Amino acid sequence: MSQKRYAVIGHPIGHTMSPFIHKRLFEMRDIDADYGVYDIPTEDLIGKIQELKSLDGFNITIPHKQAIIPFLKQMDQKASLYQSVNTVKNNGCLEGYTTDPDGFLSALGQAGIPLKGRVVILGTGGVARTIAYEATMAGCFVMLAVRRKSLSHAASLSGALRNDVHNGDTETCRLDCLSGHIDLLINATPVGMYPQIDEMPVGREILENTEYVFDAVYNPMETKLLKTARECGCKVLGGLSMLVWQAAASHKIWDGSQYTYDEIAALCEETKQELLRVFPG
Repeated sequence: MSQKRYAVIGHPIGHTMSPFIHKRLFEMRDIDADYGVYDIPTEDLIGKIQELKSLDGFNITIPHKQAIIPFLKQMDQKASLYQSVNTVKNNGCLEGYTTDPDGFLSALGQAGIPLKGRVVILGTGGVARTIAYEATMAGCFVMLAVRRKSLSHAASLSGALRNDVHNGDTETCRLDCLSGHIDLLINATPVGMYPQIDEMPVGREILENTEYVFDAVYNPMETKLLKTARECGCKVLGGLSMLVWQAAASHKIWDGSQYTYDEIAALCEETKQELLRVFPG
C-alpha cells in the first residue's frame, strides 16, 4: 500500500506543531503516512487547490478556515452550521469537517474549566465562530468583543447565533468598551502568537474581573495574556491541548483511528517538550 499524504495549510505557519502531533498519531496506530506544511497566503489559495487535491487529506488554520469552503464538494453538519472547516478528507472529492468543537470541549473538560455563565470571545474567525456556537448551545451568555473594524462581522455572527440556536443569548461590543464580570474569557485571535509574543488582546483591568481564561494560541505555551491572567488570580489554559484533541479527531475522520484519554494526555506532554525544544525562548 502506498504511503498516505497529509498536510496543514495556513499563513503564516512557521510556528506550527501540527506535523509533530500528526506524525506521532500515525505512529501510534502503525499507519504509514507523511504530513507536510503548506504556507499559503490568502491570495494564493485558489492557485493551490489542484495541488491540495493530490493529498489524502489536510488540516486548515488561519486564514483559510472559511476561504476553503467554496472548493469543497460537501461539509458535515457542524462545519456547515459554523461555516468553518479545519479538516478536509479527499474521498474522490474534497469533504469538509470541523474538529475544533471536539478539541475545545475536550481541552476544557481535561482542565476542569466550566463552560457556563458570561463568556467573552475575542475574535470572529473560524475558531471564534466554533466556540461561540458551542458556548451558546451550552446556555452561556456570549459576548463577542472585537476591534471597531470587525464590528460588522461580530454583528453578523451574533445574528446567526440568535437565529440558529434556540434562546441564544449573545451581544457584541468594541474591545475598548468591554467591562463587567467575566466567567470565561476566550482569545480566538492570533494576538500574542509567536513571534509577536509581547502583545495582549485585553488589558489587566479586564483580567482582574475574570474567573477563567482560555487562549487558543499555543506558541508560546504561556502567552502574555495567560501570564498576566495567572498573576490576576485567574485559572488559565493555553491552546496546546485543544490542538492535540482536534488533531486526534481529524484522524478519526481520515482513517477511523480513536485514541484514549491517557494517550492524548501523554501526547500533550510530548508536544510541550517538543515545543520547548524547537522554540526555547
